[in-house]
Amino acid sequence: MSRRWITQSYAKINLGLHVLERLPNGYHTLETGFCFIEWSDRIEMKPAAQMKLHMSESSIPVDKSNLIMKALQLLQEYASLRDQYHISVDKRVPAGAGLGGGSANAASVLRMVNKVADLGLSAAELAEIGLRIGADVPFFIHNHVGIGRGLGHEIEICDIQPNAWIVTVFPNEGSSTVEAYQQVYPNPIPEFNLIKVLTEEEIEAWPFLLVNDLEPGVIARIPQVGNMKDQMLDLGAEFAGMSGSGSSVFGLFHQDFVATEAYETFVRLGYAANLTRPKFVPDTGVYELK
Repeated sequence: MSRRWITQSYAKINLGLHVLERLPNGYHTLETGFCFIEWSDRIEMKPAAQMKLHMSESSIPVDKSNLIMKALQLLQEYASLRDQYHISVDKRVPAGAGLGGGSANAASVLRMVNKVADLGLSAAELAEIGLRIGADVPFFIHNHVGIGRGLGHEIEICDIQPNAWIVTVFPNEGSSTVEAYQQVYPNPIPEFNLIKVLTEEEIEAWPFLLVNDLEPGVIARIPQVGNMKDQMLDLGAEFAGMSGSGSSVFGLFHQDFVATEAYETFVRLGYAANLTRPKFVPDTGVYELK
């Protein structure tokens, strides 16, 4: 029986997002708070005669456009990877949700293959490879919460993981990252200092201080995002916002029973949702199945 390894690939949410500048190449510089939620995909890997990727969600392509396949291609070029693997992803994190699911998958596979194939690459080297796949892949490689700057890849590590319950819900309609950024007007001097808000202000003050510049444009295209944000507040959230370029909405709750009721309400309504514990720390270890 061949050896098998597993790891969990955890999603993120964005606590505020300031779009600072539109670059000539079409990308944007930004500032955002990255933290983790307990929503994860399960990734299993075993040796194979040739590279093969299986996704439990059939709508996600498994060709060279998939970020996992891009990660494997870069490892073959960068680290002379010769081993072949069959990688199977049990998708639980919705695609097009602003939760970084694809980037998290790529980062997890980079870490996984690095360990199993004994490539000996450092986290910094893996992050350098990851940046060629996507701007937020380095965040998932390093696995530290903090403030993302530049294209989102420069992380200032600081403890901004909320000491609150997080309810995250997907409105069953994905948001286009390209469209979200096309409709935003960059502001190089945000009204409020993001790191000060996240580290010095109480969550109760965040509705007045914490903004996601992409949110208004997404709500104009997907009104359900705004409706869910209002519903999250009606259900008792201290703060509610859209994650990344959408379309997922999250709420922060101080009381566990209020958060649980909100989570169960969204599930009863037929939405994919997640409940994350206060000060959650993800376990992204690679484990061999016995």
